[in-house]
Amino acid sequence: MKTLEDFNFKDKKALIRVDFNVPLDTEFNVTDTSRIEAARPTVLKVLEDGGSAVLMSHMGRPKGQRNEDMSLKHICNTVSDVIGVQVKFVEDCVGEKVEEAVANLQSGEILLLENLRFYNEETNGDKDFAKQLSNFGDIYINDAFGTAHRAHASTTVVAQFFAENKCFGYLLAKEIKAIEKVMATGEKPVTAILGGAKVSSKITIIENILDKVDHLIIGGGMTYTFVKAKGGKVGNSICEDDKMELALDILKQAQAKGVEVHIPVDVVAADDFNNNANTQTVAVDQIPDGWQGLDAGPATLAHFKEVILKSKTILWNGPVGVFEMESFAHGTIAIGHAIDEATQSGAFSLVGGGDSVAAVKQFGFEDKVSYVSTGGGAMLESLEGKTLPGIAAILG
Repeated sequence: MKTLEDFNFKDKKALIRVDFNVPLDTEFNVTDTSRIEAARPTVLKVLEDGGSAVLMSHMGRPKGQRNEDMSLKHICNTVSDVIGVQVKFVEDCVGEKVEEAVANLQSGEILLLENLRFYNEETNGDKDFAKQLSNFGDIYINDAFGTAHRAHASTTVVAQFFAENKCFGYLLAKEIKAIEKVMATGEKPVTAILGGAKVSSKITIIENILDKVDHLIIGGGMTYTFVKAKGGKVGNSICEDDKMELALDILKQAQAKGVEVHIPVDVVAADDFNNNANTQTVAVDQIPDGWQGLDAGPATLAHFKEVILKSKTILWNGPVGVFEMESFAHGTIAIGHAIDEATQSGAFSLVGGGDSVAAVKQFGFEDKVSYVSTGGGAMLESLEGKTLPGIAAILG
């Protein structure tokens, strides 16, 4: 696996695929700079060696149309502030204007190209478009884990024009190592905490990780499909009736593989899906009609904590309650505290997947776990056992 340490960038131009698909407010201010901060070490390594950096990224889904609201010009000053070097910007990502800007780039300078997705050729993985991009660097670096599961021109196709001169950036290398630690090299016992609303969205992950984990904690809306499948009463809780057979099959597979599955025993149920609803704590299989389970209950959380504290490797993907509502955030916060405690005691903890990352940021656990993944879809596909095209392109 080639990384930045395999190259000296003195007098070289590095073409770096970053993921600067960051949120903006109505005034076009960046509201979360974490993706820019994550790319900083890679860019600085190139500059400190005496090279220059050409950064390319997408933002949003402009669908091949130039859209001023999604122009990367809005983030240029923020990128400059985060990296600590004034970033130049060019209002296109291919063509004469870009060729000129790249030709004039001096060692120690950074050039940010316009939104790649202003061209359909980017998402179509167009070879000619990728060839044009490849002319802007001597060495290609992919540091965009968030798009590594897409076979786009800038993430995958461009790599074929660099033969040996391509590598992973620091961020992407860290992502690969973190997933490997959970899926292959992690110290046992390994525990996966899977939450979220639907079993259907997690089936392939569950099936892929059953060979790798010792404990599987099921939480969130998925719980009720398992509980109903086992004959329990789930009231008005979210439930995929057509996935009940599958839930039972997962439990059988887990048993055959010696994996302990932990399902909530009690829940905080509400008489309406809102923060001010009436609530009661009930057994998970005795939820009254008209009520729905919206958070894990105290006995469940005590048991989950016990399992987490015995673990040496922990994967957390998905909240265990409707954490967006304060009344039902307690369970997700409690899981965060338990993982924090296990991590302080030497466990390796990886948090990945949109909602769990959002929860970790919201409740201040970002620095209390070993690693927070920057890629939602890419992370999930890695856990499903898929080889991501953006990673395969560098290894190939």
